[in-house]
Amino acid sequence: MKLPNAHQMRAIEAYTIQESNITSTELMERAATEAARFVQSQYPQHDRPVVIFAGPGNNGGDGLAMARLLHFKGYQHIHVYLFNTQGTLSDDCRKNADRLQTECPDVAFTEIAQQFEAPQITRQTLVVDALFGIGINKPLGGGFAALVKFINASEAEVVSIDMPSGLMCEDNTYNTPSAIVRATHTLAIGLPKLAHILADNQCYVGKLHLLDIALCPDCPDEEEPPFSITEAHEISEMLKARPAYGHKGTFGNALLIAGKYGMAGAAILAAKACLRTGVGKVTVHTPPCNNDILQIAVPEAIIDHDGDEKVFTTPVPLNAFQALAIGPGIGTDKRTALAFIEQISHTATPLVIDADAINILGSHKGWIQQVPQHSVFTPHPGEMKRLGICHTDSFSILLEAISMATKHGFYIVLKGHYTAVCTPEGKVFFNPTGNSGMGTAGSGDVLTGIILSLLAQKYSAEHACRLGVYLHGLAGDIAAEKLGEHSLTASDIIQALPEAFARLLGE
Repeated sequence: MKLPNAHQMRAIEAYTIQESNITSTELMERAATEAARFVQSQYPQHDRPVVIFAGPGNNGGDGLAMARLLHFKGYQHIHVYLFNTQGTLSDDCRKNADRLQTECPDVAFTEIAQQFEAPQITRQTLVVDALFGIGINKPLGGGFAALVKFINASEAEVVSIDMPSGLMCEDNTYNTPSAIVRATHTLAIGLPKLAHILADNQCYVGKLHLLDIALCPDCPDEEEPPFSITEAHEISEMLKARPAYGHKGTFGNALLIAGKYGMAGAAILAAKACLRTGVGKVTVHTPPCNNDILQIAVPEAIIDHDGDEKVFTTPVPLNAFQALAIGPGIGTDKRTALAFIEQISHTATPLVIDADAINILGSHKGWIQQVPQHSVFTPHPGEMKRLGICHTDSFSILLEAISMATKHGFYIVLKGHYTAVCTPEGKVFFNPTGNSGMGTAGSGDVLTGIILSLLAQKYSAEHACRLGVYLHGLAGDIAAEKLGEHSLTASDIIQALPEAFARLLGE
């Protein structure tokens, strides 16, 4: 599913109008119909006061059409405020304003040209924010900023049409937080936008809902958006069939370098996840101090001992392995750092770099040049900051990940609620599965094991990343269905992997 910017979204809408042989007003009616349907399902009390703030553009037109449709559905107390301070309403906004006044004389309608007297808004009021959609490119100021502050200060629930007013489609790095509506629900029209799914913006977006208005998204004259959300059918198509006569050699031999003294759990979780994802064999290279616990916890794994009793110091020959993952729980000891760069700098084996291995590179940024192309990195935002230049907002951190992926030819799996797989070609695939219960120790180690397993089974790096994060999130969702998000642990994710595979396979 595409995540278009404002320009691309307008092109898609224009193409839909052309291909469907409809007018822009009719397309607006589709959006308003779906928005009204949402309000009916979420707020069915027809005697509830509804206050609609409409702006002068097409977002305001959506709100005006929605007011008419809600009136016809029996909502009794609707008050519409149309802000026309510059005397320049869009054509479709003016058409819907005229139609509302003509067809719905019982709907209170106030067109604001200069002074605005704010209405009383209580906890029972439903506020519909239809001020500004995707068109703004700078922070709101003046009276509109004051109106946004008024809305945010109320106790009312807020439904924003397409975008919370004041939130820009993509980059909000220099936006003014107090001048952005904090919605309870945001109704994305046609397609979601990048700003909808970035972590920093959740406080504005609230719960995101997608309104299907039958867009024709394959606009031939428009540049393909670099951002998209992976869909289930794409993942199902990536899954390889397992040969009936396959053996453990068929399904790959994975090497996992993980664990130091006191961190055997990271090695256990990654190894178990690797095995549950279908690899033929996994070898765990770890200090001898972890031998007994690994032999007991993961009897299926082969244990290869490091030369040091407590930390990783000895690189491993890779001739027998189809993929390597390094980092979970290895620590950042100086000897470990030297062994790490020696291990990875000359390898041609598909490679996953995670956790402490990322932290080592964050402290030795010059070593990044020695990391082979097509390597997979799996940082969370804090680790990405250490790899990059310490941005703090989610949009800038994402741009840093994209820049690193394209500059060095890496795959960056930037973990989060919508984990982003950034490719060397500059494409970004956001993952829709997963939940807050997965924000728990060891969850990242499980993901490393899953991606390692897929690489060892000769999936391409892109497919291993996209399939890996989808499976990881789906298993987390399955576990949360049974246990609740509060009680979820990393081990629960591993135990749910078989059912995650079954769902993808339609079994």
